[in-house]
Amino acid sequence: MEKLNIKNSILIGFTLFSMFFGAGNLIFPPLLGAQSGSSFLLSILGFLLMAVVVPSVTVIVVAKHQGLKNLTDQIHPYFTLVFVTLVYLLIGPCVAIPRTASTSFEMALASLIQEDNRMLFQIIYSLLFFTLAGFVALKPNKLKNLLGKFMTPILLILILIVFLGAVFLLPVHIGDPYTRYASSPVLSGIVDGYQTMDILAALNFGIIIAINIQDLGIKKPKRVTIEIMKAGLIAGMLLAIVYCATGYIGMHSSGMFDQVTNGAQVLVYSIENSFGSFAQILVGMIFFIACFNVCTGLLSCCAQYFQELVPKISYKKWLLLFVIFSFIISSLGLDFILNMSLPILSIMCPIAILIVVFGIFKKPKQIKE
Repeated sequence: MEKLNIKNSILIGFTLFSMFFGAGNLIFPPLLGAQSGSSFLLSILGFLLMAVVVPSVTVIVVAKHQGLKNLTDQIHPYFTLVFVTLVYLLIGPCVAIPRTASTSFEMALASLIQEDNRMLFQIIYSLLFFTLAGFVALKPNKLKNLLGKFMTPILLILILIVFLGAVFLLPVHIGDPYTRYASSPVLSGIVDGYQTMDILAALNFGIIIAINIQDLGIKKPKRVTIEIMKAGLIAGMLLAIVYCATGYIGMHSSGMFDQVTNGAQVLVYSIENSFGSFAQILVGMIFFIACFNVCTGLLSCCAQYFQELVPKISYKKWLLLFVIFSFIISSLGLDFILNMSLPILSIMCPIAILIVVFGIFKKPKQIKE
């Protein structure tokens, strides 16, 4: 097979989108919409620049160099070892993976459980969540079958339902923009988009996307690279559409909030006032699917990277190690994870942006056929 047909190209693009689109991606656009109000259009443009264009370009640049290691090795092999390993640990078992279980529990079940029993239920939930995600991640070349074919279409349909509910079932209350959005809406949108920190994930997702492309019969490295680039563009378009839709939900009801600081609050408000008794089910499904998709993709990426780094330990053993470690960290709670991660991520992301700029202008090594 020389190239993927349209159906499989879309499937791979959906798979990449599902690996990007987690809880943070759900929360930031509604918050931007609620805070920017009448300045939403300019603000979302800035957000899309940083949260869609930059990650999409990152996927394409890394694909052009046939992987992050080939790119960073041109800076220095020791830099590759330290930086790439640290990135995988951050987007993996130390921060991002544990956060998927903690966030989905907070949004789907926490409000239904008494405070005294919440810790116990969270531990049980996290155990089941990571067990299921680890089981799916056992076959990284098959992620496209679950994430691309089923989970992503379901997630997109649910988001569409929420969007239509806001448009047709809620009155329009567009508020005035918060101070920073009134004075510099585009820049504020860029700052908000930066907080998704998807550039770190974009550096690393190619390793699993390549495996899924190869499973479809594309074997030549140069052709795999081209297919990864196409997947980056498809995923970027999907992200842009969903960000605009969820951002509009926040803008639509922005006049109803006094000083909103939480995007989840905006999303839940819209769903509860549109769908009443079905709201909790809808919220739970959306956050569970988004977090589960990201968790599975990250587990696969991290296990694959460390198996290549230390071949004596098999992929399955690395996967089991990360599942157990992530479960332990997630049991410490969402607040602990966020407080621990933000300072480190704030340092790593600017470095990642510089690497992407370097990769844009640096000629890649000769691609072997």
